[in-house]
Amino acid sequence: MRFQTLLGYGAGFAALWNFAAAVAAPADAPEPNVLAVASFVEENVFGHVVNGESNKLFVLVENKSGQNITLENIAGSFHNPQTGKLIKNTTSLSYKLPLVDGAKLSLPYQFHSEFKPGDIKLNVWLEHTADGHKYRVTAYDSIVTIVEPEGSIFDIKLWITYLIVLGLIGGAGYFTYLSFVPQPKKRKAAPTVSAPVGPVTATGAGGYQEEWIPEHHLKKPKAKRTKSGAAASGDETSGTELSGTEGRKRKGKK
Repeated sequence: MRFQTLLGYGAGFAALWNFAAAVAAPADAPEPNVLAVASFVEENVFGHVVNGESNKLFVLVENKSGQNITLENIAGSFHNPQTGKLIKNTTSLSYKLPLVDGAKLSLPYQFHSEFKPGDIKLNVWLEHTADGHKYRVTAYDSIVTIVEPEGSIFDIKLWITYLIVLGLIGGAGYFTYLSFVPQPKKRKAAPTVSAPVGPVTATGAGGYQEEWIPEHHLKKPKAKRTKSGAAASGDETSGTELSGTEGRKRKGKK
C-alpha cells in the first residue's frame, strides 16, 4: 500500500516537472531575427506629419530567423516627447502574410493625425507569429513634427473664409467712414422762375379774344325798369341808344 502511494507521488511530481519545463521553454527560446525599418516617402524628407491628411510610411521587413513566420499587422502610437506617455494609438493594418526564411519586402503604412502643431513622438511596430508565439518588432521610434496643411488657391473653405473676413472689414470701414468723416451738406435747388407772360394782343374783327376774359364779365346784366319807364342796368347806356329808343316811341304815338 505504501509502495503504491509512493509511486503515485512520483508520477505526480514527474508530470509537474514536465509542465514547468514546457512553460519555461518559450521564455528561454531566442526571439526570431526579424528586421523592420520604417521611413517616410521621398516627398516628406523632414518627416512632417500633416493634420487632416493621410501620412504614408514604407516599412521594410526582412526575415532572418531561419524559419517561416507570419506577419500579423503593422500599427503605431503617438507619445509625449518628454515623458513618453501614450497619447493615442494610430491605425492598425492587418496583413496575415506568411514570410519564408530570407524573404524581404516593403509594405505601405498610412495613418492620420489631428494634434496641435508641434513635436510629438511616433512609434511604429509590426507583430508576427512563429511557432505559435507572437512577437513585436519596432520599425520606427523618433520625434516628428505635426504641421497644418498648406493652403491652396482651389480650397473652397479658404475662399469662403477670405470673403467673410473682407466683408467684415468692409462693413467696419464703411461704418467708420459714416461716423467720423463729415458729410457734405446738400444744397437746396434754386426755385425756377417761370417766364412772364407777354402782353395780350387783341386780334380779329372783334378787337379782343374772349378766351382771355373771365366768364362772369361776358354775361350781360338784365335791364330793370324804373317808374319813369326808362330801362336801368348795371352798365351805363350811351346817349345814342337812349335817343334811338325815344325816337321809336314818338313814331309809335303818331
